[in-house]
Amino acid sequence: MKSNSVMVPEAKEAMEQFKMQAASEVGVNLNKGYNGDITARQAGSVGGQMVKKMIESYEKGMK
Repeated sequence: MKSNSVMVPEAKEAMEQFKMQAASEVGVNLNKGYNGDITARQAGSVGGQMVKKMIESYEKGMK
């Protein structure tokens, strides 16, 4: 199994929307599909924003 595969196939579209929202929040312009033309810094910013939002969501659920 590839490490970047979606564990629950039904969640793929929701994850894609989540990624696009995170990219928008950090000012990275992503396209649907291939985004191999973005820099490693931009990709890291998107991933970091996604993790930040997931942690915030988890912390809110703990209250």
